[in-house]
Amino acid sequence: MTAQMSGSTSDVVPAPVLKVTRRAERAADHEGDLVARDRRVVWHPYAPPAAAPLFAVAEASGVRLRLTDGRELIDGMSSWWAAIHGYRHPVLDEAAHRQLSAMSHVMFGGLTHEPAVRLAETLVAITPEPLRRVFFGDSGSVAVEVAIKMALQYWTGRGHPRRTRLLTIRRGYHGDTSGAMAVCDPDAGMHHLFSHLLPRHIFAPPPGCAYDEPCEDVHLAEFAALLAEHADEVAAVILEPVVQGTGAMRFYAPGWLARVRALCDEHGVLLIADEIAVGFGRSGELFGCDHAGISPDIMCVGKALTGGYLSLAATLCTDEVADGVAASPVGAFMHGPTFMANPLACAIAQANVELLLDSPWRERVAGLERGLRAGLAPAAALPGVADVRALGAIGVIETREPVDMTVIQPLLVDLGVWVRPFGRLVYTMPPYIMTPADLATLTAAMVEAVARTT
Repeated sequence: MTAQMSGSTSDVVPAPVLKVTRRAERAADHEGDLVARDRRVVWHPYAPPAAAPLFAVAEASGVRLRLTDGRELIDGMSSWWAAIHGYRHPVLDEAAHRQLSAMSHVMFGGLTHEPAVRLAETLVAITPEPLRRVFFGDSGSVAVEVAIKMALQYWTGRGHPRRTRLLTIRRGYHGDTSGAMAVCDPDAGMHHLFSHLLPRHIFAPPPGCAYDEPCEDVHLAEFAALLAEHADEVAAVILEPVVQGTGAMRFYAPGWLARVRALCDEHGVLLIADEIAVGFGRSGELFGCDHAGISPDIMCVGKALTGGYLSLAATLCTDEVADGVAASPVGAFMHGPTFMANPLACAIAQANVELLLDSPWRERVAGLERGLRAGLAPAAALPGVADVRALGAIGVIETREPVDMTVIQPLLVDLGVWVRPFGRLVYTMPPYIMTPADLATLTAAMVEAVARTT
């Protein structure tokens, strides 16, 4: 009708096309300012709708990020601890291109493929015995959800459906989905806003013995008492082995973990090891459990699994756990992510793990630890600093008061490094390939930023 009244259809633009055109025009207006465009439409993690401060990345290579304004930053975060070999590694690039020529994805329900089977075989070979069954997921949080569901369904299959609670320690962090949030610290953690929605689990104090200290009876007394008191209702103990990550960046004694394993055996409770943050060499051993020489009943891995290329995680369990799950009334494990065992991610993960194991990773991580200890040591004398510590490729400056992100983040960028502090923690988890010179620049910038802002 409108076209007839105008006498021509050439000047009539359908409403949907007009809407898209206007959106494109608005985008073009901001072509030169990616941050401004971002703030119009994107929501970033742990941030209000319009994130600030925010920096636009044009490309990443090796251990450097190049911003759209031309500045280069030494990456001290490995993209949240995942890019252990840095960016654009030719081996991982080639694995991605090779797999793309075959298939990028296929559903995993009723189908299988070489990348998934091969990766599962590799994970079984390198993780502690007797972990022999691999369930793939999308992310670390999903891996934790899977582990929790495995433990609960295991006890249903074993005739104890009322064993539904988990025992863990404070200052822990296991992810942002509901089940994972429920085993994060309910008071000091970031999820207290949702506490009324979450299951009530059991929390013990964090280990009181540091990594290089012996574990005494007093360090385990309250944990042991809680486990003994609630053993008939506890499905599993869940812990980050040796390194508490996002919740604290604390390193505790391997002997404490070994004694927890023994207590779980004594009370017939499963042990879940959340290795997502420290797996694949980050702590100086291939897995955190290796520091204590123990094996969990269920293990979660993620983050560094694909070297930062794609999201992929896995939950491994023993045959005993798998058999218990299968013995439940439904006879199958009730979980199934759409992108489970994505072939592209699995192929890159296999190449990534092989690249790690074929490299002198242990020597590299030990060198990073020495450099972190030396480079961050001057921060210990600063009045605003409570502690300085390092383990493997993890370095931490803990301040007495929370840092102001709006001040310290731009300062770190001005100093030429990418470090993402949170709370009272200014920390780094650099790629394993970082040179001593770049590490010295990184640590010096961290110390200077803390000195100028605390």
